[in-house]
Amino acid sequence: MKCPFCEGVDTKVVDSRPTEDGYVIRRRRECDSCKKRFTTYEKVEELLFMVVKKDGSREPFNKHKVKLGIVNACKKRPISIMQIDKIVDDIERRLFNMMEKEIDSNVIGEVILEHLKTLDEVAYVRFASVYRSFDDTDTFIKEIENLAHKGDKKSEK
Repeated sequence: MKCPFCEGVDTKVVDSRPTEDGYVIRRRRECDSCKKRFTTYEKVEELLFMVVKKDGSREPFNKHKVKLGIVNACKKRPISIMQIDKIVDDIERRLFNMMEKEIDSNVIGEVILEHLKTLDEVAYVRFASVYRSFDDTDTFIKEIENLAHKGDKKSEK
């Protein structure tokens, strides 16, 4: 690997450790020429897949868009950015594990909703209202009632 300081091609790894989630390896390297140290990260190459949108158009999967949607749903909720990052990473991993070249946007939306339902019910309803395009208050109320009934079933067990 080329040194970012002197562009020397001979570098050695002086320390290597996994990141907190275990999916990335952090390596400290030292250049044999200038003796400066720098950090690199190694992770499994992930397959790019396309998202098939509701109108039939396709675009590359964008992790940032997923995160932005979740951040908007979680505004003014007691949810840390670390929790959101973990959910986004889990969603991305789950989608990649499907090993599909194209995934419908509705599949992605449902995966996001699954995660939000366990994280925060208010964020879940916010995201669902936009994702499912609630047209009126009746639809909104039905979704909240469904959520409340599922919560009642959990407490009965």
